[in-house]
Amino acid sequence: MIDKPSDYCGIFGIHGHPEASLLAYYGLHALQHRGQESAGIVSSYWDADKQRPSMPSYNGFGLVLSVFEKEKVFKKVLKGDSAIGHNRYSTSGSSKNPANIQPFRVHYKGGNLAIGHNGNLSNAKQLRDKFRKDGVLFQSTSDTELILHLISRSPKETVLEQIMDALEQIEGAYCLVILTDDHLIAVRDPNGFRPLALGKKDDAYLVASETCAFDIIEAEYVRDVEPGEVLIIDRKVSEGEPKSQTLAPKNGTKTSQCIFEYVYFARPDSKIFGENVDKVRRALGKRLAQEFPIHEVITPGLSDRRPIVISVPDSSNTAALGYAHENQKLGHDCKYDIGLIRNHYVGRTFIAPGQGMREQRVRTKFNPVKGVLEGRSIIIVDDSVVRGTTSRHLVNMVRAANPAEVHFLVSSPPITHPCFYGMDFPSPEELMANKFDRDVDRMAAEIGVDSLKYLSAEGLVQTVLETNDSGHSYCTACFTGDYPVPVHVEASKEANDY
Repeated sequence: MIDKPSDYCGIFGIHGHPEASLLAYYGLHALQHRGQESAGIVSSYWDADKQRPSMPSYNGFGLVLSVFEKEKVFKKVLKGDSAIGHNRYSTSGSSKNPANIQPFRVHYKGGNLAIGHNGNLSNAKQLRDKFRKDGVLFQSTSDTELILHLISRSPKETVLEQIMDALEQIEGAYCLVILTDDHLIAVRDPNGFRPLALGKKDDAYLVASETCAFDIIEAEYVRDVEPGEVLIIDRKVSEGEPKSQTLAPKNGTKTSQCIFEYVYFARPDSKIFGENVDKVRRALGKRLAQEFPIHEVITPGLSDRRPIVISVPDSSNTAALGYAHENQKLGHDCKYDIGLIRNHYVGRTFIAPGQGMREQRVRTKFNPVKGVLEGRSIIIVDDSVVRGTTSRHLVNMVRAANPAEVHFLVSSPPITHPCFYGMDFPSPEELMANKFDRDVDRMAAEIGVDSLKYLSAEGLVQTVLETNDSGHSYCTACFTGDYPVPVHVEASKEANDY
């Protein structure tokens, strides 16, 4: 039923705070949008009774608030001043496997080791096949386990050397938080597909997928973890900046930050890739207004009432505001208003048996404000369209409020290709833009609107580059089919043949 791309995970790490696991809990709560399947935290401390380092773990299926509903977990189980946490979104066929809940924790020749992973290893199949031939046993179906095997089988002497040896052998899009007995390590792949930020609270260092995880605990954003950076926080050193090592990108590749993070994934109150998400989304809405000003979209004279711009809450709120404000700046009469109300209490487990209940599921999440919509020309602004099923049901609901006409504008280009870098898309034949050969008129008829407009790929890239002048480039493969790093078509986050 989900008609949006899904991100695989959110990660959080902290070192040097007496309430590390509790802060990790709050950080994961802020990152809940990046994964709702399961959540977990691993902490680390010196067990004085046993005279050895200990690395307790606690996890479960469900949202962060339900997994960690018992306060005593933080006092009696997740002890220590270091912790890593993980929110998980799973691919199909593996959501009920508890062995896939991260962070993964193992004890090997180098001591205790835990890892949380956001992304997708593009050479996972090759690594998995090699391990199988060597007789390696797998406990999960996740590509994250492959990294643990690479570390444990490394011939290098120290734990840090073993980790670096493993990182040199993986490819694709990944951000990692790794906890050892002596270090907290954060890693961002050399192409920088996924966001990862460094923060600080008092004397404690933190890393997180998005800065909204810092805001909730009143931590300071320091900077982004750079593409290819391996950030090493030594738990034995109480002062000084974290140390860094660098992973080189593969020959012929460059930074390829996921542009869809700005379009949809990240929270608007976050800062990713060095820029505020809200600022970029507003700019995308303004660019949409420049490409499709409202007076050229609506039918002149069809309604004597002021045209209304509405969003599909919540991810397109900011782009819709940008579209309305830019039209007003250009002298085109329109008004941004609340035309759809979202029910925030609908979870992933809502029961809707059968295909005939799809529209009912949409109605449990959205409801139109009929007094706002009736008799007006309506511009619905959304951030993306995947299958088009939810869009069609939303339009049906808006139509029931008797507007004069309904137009649908999208602040990104048509999605035409699958992603192999950490997003979960339907198969190409399920994508509406492919199903109708990118024929916008046929797609408009499919979702039941008077017209459908997409932001151009050139407009998307140019707007993001103008808004964020960091010098890094972006991945647009899902829109253009231009894959910046070679991928194997069989690449998968998780193996489903167990």
